[in-house]
Amino acid sequence: MADENTPQKKEDSKKRPKRHPNKNYALKKRVPLKPVDGDNVIYITRKTNFKAQLDKCCDLLTKGEKDIILHGLGAAIQRCCNLALQLEILFSGTCQIEVNTGTVDCVDDLEPLTDELDFDSQVRCSSSIHIRIFRTAMLGANQ
Repeated sequence: MADENTPQKKEDSKKRPKRHPNKNYALKKRVPLKPVDGDNVIYITRKTNFKAQLDKCCDLLTKGEKDIILHGLGAAIQRCCNLALQLEILFSGTCQIEVNTGTVDCVDDLEPLTDELDFDSQVRCSSSIHIRIFRTAMLGANQ
């Protein structure tokens, strides 16, 4: 049985690019590219205060924006989902949510700690979510 698994492990290691050992390199993560820019586009992070993000979204929706787009990456996906659900509750059925998920390629720079090694970079994939919140009816309007 051990002989059967050995070729499979060798094939798997050939498919994946090898990452350099971190003891020889300092890992510097680049900021991911932002797909869209605008007043109604909000990038959700784990570091920003949740209440501030919620207030910003509420202000945009109450001031007449037809839709807002929330982008979350990696560990901020849960916060992005929570924010969208809170907005749906606050606007009591006058908003709808459209959700898209995907992956984003993130680039990390590897800076050598010794002079013998060269600078390098590596690509990793990170999960992403894009939530579009749009108004279906205005509060207080005759339906």
